[in-house]
Order: sequence, then structure tokens, then C-alpha cells
Amino acid sequence: MREKLEQRSFLTLLVGVTAAFFWVLSPFFGAIFWAIAATIVFWPFQQWLAQRWGDRRTLNALLTLLLFTVVVVVPLMLLGAVLLDEALSLYQRIESGELSMATYIDRARSAVPWVSELLVRFDIDIERMRSSLAEGALNATRTVATHTLTIGQNVLQLVVSTALMLYLTFFLLRDGDWLVQLLIRVLPLGDARERALFAKFAEVTRATIKGNLVVAIIQGALGGLIFWALGIGGAVLWGVVMAFMSMLPAVGTAVVWVPVAIWLLATGSWIQGLVLIGFGAGVIGLVDNLLRPLLVGRDTKMPDYLVLFSTLGGLAIFGLSGFVIGPLIAALFLAFWGIFSREFNHEGPA
Repeated sequence: MREKLEQRSFLTLLVGVTAAFFWVLSPFFGAIFWAIAATIVFWPFQQWLAQRWGDRRTLNALLTLLLFTVVVVVPLMLLGAVLLDEALSLYQRIESGELSMATYIDRARSAVPWVSELLVRFDIDIERMRSSLAEGALNATRTVATHTLTIGQNVLQLVVSTALMLYLTFFLLRDGDWLVQLLIRVLPLGDARERALFAKFAEVTRATIKGNLVVAIIQGALGGLIFWALGIGGAVLWGVVMAFMSMLPAVGTAVVWVPVAIWLLATGSWIQGLVLIGFGAGVIGLVDNLLRPLLVGRDTKMPDYLVLFSTLGGLAIFGLSGFVIGPLIAALFLAFWGIFSREFNHEGPA
């Protein structure tokens, strides 16, 4: 009896101390998660260095961290600076009244008068629609610009989080093998299950980042490039918006460039509108169909509806990191239930 009491007391304290430890680390959850994700994605390069130069863990980890910094961190910082400047300019133009959606709507009505006649024929209040559309477009543009400015204003917090992420990434790269073996030895799930779950975690994380984020970056870059070539304002800002939208199944970049193309056609810019439609459907749209299966792989791809809901849920709970965390949790959910189905839900003897 005393032994059981001591065991239960110890397990209770173990759970309490573990919960308190995670609570202490909760302010740095984003930095910790992205350090783990960066380690998983760049781990093959670390292994390649180990095979080429031997087991020089510290040097290999430093070189891998340098590659990650040059390839990922520095470009993102430069993009963030350009994005912040563009968002500030857009926000100032909106607040000063220089950018007026009502003026653009009036231009569209003048360029395509038959639309107004058609609306009158169906007894639709044109002025009310005009004010509603103008207000909605203005609010959407202001929201995008304001959120970008809010992120940019927390520069110090972002720099600290990035430094902590890089610091932790180095140690995870250097001691990753040892940490995985330690977790396998400590966790009471069975070594075979733990190895399968860790492999699934790494596979889904790598596939999600390499697939979804790389495709999003390419589509956002192409969208921003065509906006800049056509002389559409805020090309970098809308390119970033398209990159985010491309991560959502059934949404995609078309939610940004299609309304702009319609707008160009409605205001009489036929060549620009047709070029944008052709480029959006023929180039931006094909990137998803060509690259995503290649980068993600068919074995790790989940149904689109599951990716959509898990991504939206991840965004609502975890913020920006939810683009990866949401689908990752969904994949682990499927993995756990797959193990349960194989090992515990088999039919008994007839």
C-alpha cells in the first residue's frame, strides 16, 4: 500500500512539474517550435556533413545553422522590411484619403455603363451598393495594412524570438540524435510506437514546410511580380497575402488576383486584365498542381478538407505558426488512430 501511494504521489508531482515547466516555456513557444521545425527540415544537410567530414557535431551544426540563416532568416528579414515600408505607405494613403475606393468604383461605372443600366433594370440600389463595396474594400485594405504594421512594431520581440530560435536550433542540430533516443527511452508508449510517431512527426513537418511553404513562397513571389509588372500598387504586400492564401485549400491565390483582374477589366484596362488572368491561371495556378505533389509526397498528403479546417484552427489558436502546427496535429491524430486501429481493434478468433 505504501509503495503504491509513493508511486502515485511521484507520478502526480511528475505531471505537475512537467505542466509547470511547459507553462514557464509558453512565452517562447513560437521560437521553440520553429527551432524544432528548422532542425527537422535541415537535418538531411547535417547528416550529409557528418558523412562527408565525420562526426564533428559542433562544426556541422554551425555550418547547418549558417545555411539556414542565409537561406531562410536573412531573406525573410529583408522581405519584412520591404513589406513594412509598403504597408506604411498604403496605410498613410488610405488615412489621408489619397486612396479612395469610391473614386475607383465611379471610374468602373463610367468605363462600363451597361452594368449600371443592368442593375437599375433589376431594381438594385446602385448608390447603396457603391457605398457598401467601397466600405468593404477600404476595410479589407486597412485591415491588411494595420496587421502588417502591428507585426512590424514588435520589432524587438521579433528579433529576440529569432535569436532564441537560432540559439536553440544549434543545440538541436548538435544533440538531436541523443535527444530523440532520450525521449524514446523515457516515454512509456513502447519503443516501436515512439519511433513510428517520431518518424511521422518529422515526415509531416518536413513535407508541410517544404511543400506548403515553398509553394506559397513561389506563388506569392509570382503574384507580386505580375502585380509589379502591371503597375498595381502594393505589389509586395499583395504578394505576401497571396502566399498566405495559397496555403488554404479551396481558397488559393485566386481570391486575390481574380477580383483585381475583374477590376482591371471593369475600368477599361483590358490588356492588363487579360494578362493577369492568363498569368494567374496559366502560371500561378499550375505551380500548386506541379510542385505540391512533388514536394509534399502522396503518402503524407491529407484530404483537402482536413488540411483546410486544421490550418484555420491552427491559425485561430497558435497564430502564424498555426499554418504548420494545425496540419501537423491533424497528421499525428491520424497516425495515433492508425496505430490504435492496427494494434487494438483487430477482430478476435471466430
